[in-house]
Amino acid sequence: MTKSSLSPFHPASLSATVCGIGYLPIAPGTWASAAALVPAWFIADRLGPLALLGAALLALALGIWATACIQSATGEKDPGRIVIDEVAGQWIALIPVWPLDIWLYAAGFFAFRLFDIVKPWPASWCDQKLPGAAGVMLDDIVAGIYAAIVVFGLTFVI
Repeated sequence: MTKSSLSPFHPASLSATVCGIGYLPIAPGTWASAAALVPAWFIADRLGPLALLGAALLALALGIWATACIQSATGEKDPGRIVIDEVAGQWIALIPVWPLDIWLYAAGFFAFRLFDIVKPWPASWCDQKLPGAAGVMLDDIVAGIYAAIVVFGLTFVI
């Protein structure tokens, strides 16, 4: 694949950028995390928290494929327009919210964004040491797990 062979309308581009959110000029990762809240609520409300876990794993698999396609086409290690990793991580952060609660969703959003930005170990290790699409995706999965732990703790308080 050459650099010019992957259009923004290619399925990998649409997936990786979450239908173009990744092209937003300011904080595309934050916007993707925010956009992930509505479908997460719908999935959890209709099908339960295990379905949200399944959706997160599906987003992870799709993200690995789409990210690998973009990396191959562009030669970039971690293009900022790839934001499907934020969706997968955000969904993981919200799995403990049961029954559904708007305040816990807000806490899950902020906790995930914090851990995604700060990247405590092993998220930082995944980001810096894992090659290819796995490194791009797995640091957000780790951030999502950390945020899920925080949210789980908050379920006893709120």
